[in-house]
Amino acid sequence: MDKGGAPIRRTLYIRPVGAIDPDTIRWLQKDMRASVNAPVEIMETMPVPADSFDPGRGQFHSTRILRELLLDVPDDAMKVQGIIADDIHIPILTYVFGEAQLGGVASVVSLARLAQRFHGLPDNGRLFLNRLHKESLHELGHTFGLLHCHDRNCLMYLSNTIMDVDKKGGSYCRRCFGTLLTTLDSGR
Repeated sequence: MDKGGAPIRRTLYIRPVGAIDPDTIRWLQKDMRASVNAPVEIMETMPVPADSFDPGRGQFHSTRILRELLLDVPDDAMKVQGIIADDIHIPILTYVFGEAQLGGVASVVSLARLAQRFHGLPDNGRLFLNRLHKESLHELGHTFGLLHCHDRNCLMYLSNTIMDVDKKGGSYCRRCFGTLLTTLDSGR
């Protein structure tokens, strides 16, 4: 408990949204734990919200998924990240790799476009996990208040295409990491 009697929010949660390979979720749990040095727990799978599917686009609306994630946030949760296998979008963009509440609690990452098969290429598990690492930590960074960074090697660099994801580095730049650590230490 903090001085005001509220629970200290120290745990990061991963919430599968729909059917997700459990090995991928366990890998992400270990990766996030090592990357941000914070407890990371896996929540029970949440069904894909029925109202999030846009039949005209054949995609799921990520903001509606975020809304559902926020309905069940554990008391000790610092952040909750949904992971969905399906392709996601926001109305003003053709697709997104993920979406986050800037400075908020929830984010969501789609696995769909991170997989080589989505792009008509043979599967590459190592490349897929590298992309998941980058995009998961990118969206998590937004929940900690990080904006897009101008450093092309930083995880917070904007990725408009899968090539952008592949080109950017796998860690936060010094400035972004410093901001993240300060926020983690404050328990926000």
